[in-house]
Amino acid sequence: MLEIKKEYTSYTNKTFRLPDEIIERLESEAKDNNTSLNKVVIQCLEFAIQNLK
Repeated sequence: MLEIKKEYTSYTNKTFRLPDEIIERLESEAKDNNTSLNKVVIQCLEFAIQNLK
């Protein structure tokens, strides 16, 4: 289960092109968790990286 949490001290700006359906799902998750889209994306990426085989 993904939990939205964590703050970071430094950031780098990057641009990614994502399918509309993924953006809509991420925005919905952000709204449901009363947090930013950026925080949701970071948590999803961390989860994916930690679970790579």
